[in-house]
Amino acid sequence: QVQLVESGGGLVQPGGSLRLSCTASGSIFSIYVMVWHRQAPGKQRELVANIISGGSTNYAESVKGRFTISRDNAKNTVYLQMNSLKPEDTAVYYCNVVVQDGLGRRRASWGQGTQVTVSS
Repeated sequence: QVQLVESGGGLVQPGGSLRLSCTASGSIFSIYVMVWHRQAPGKQRELVANIISGGSTNYAESVKGRFTISRDNAKNTVYLQMNSLKPEDTAVYYCNVVVQDGLGRRRASWGQGTQVTVSS
């Protein structure tokens, strides 16, 4: 079992910044990939950014240049630094982690979500 605890959401004005955190705990041999998704009201969940164990990152086009994903392997924590926030970034942000055991088998876990609201 892997538990994920997210924090850092809130209300921010357009142009502002927020930093989300997600810490994984439990039965973890290694973490393959850590991902942030988001889901706005009435829309499908979408991938925002991910970071693979080697450090490679990927971003949705809509957040490139504004958001930065990073991870602290010693703390099993992934961060999402969000700058120049726009009202369209308003959504519930979910952390998703894929862990890998000693035999290479992978299992995904999801966080409970944290609300980000960008509004004046």
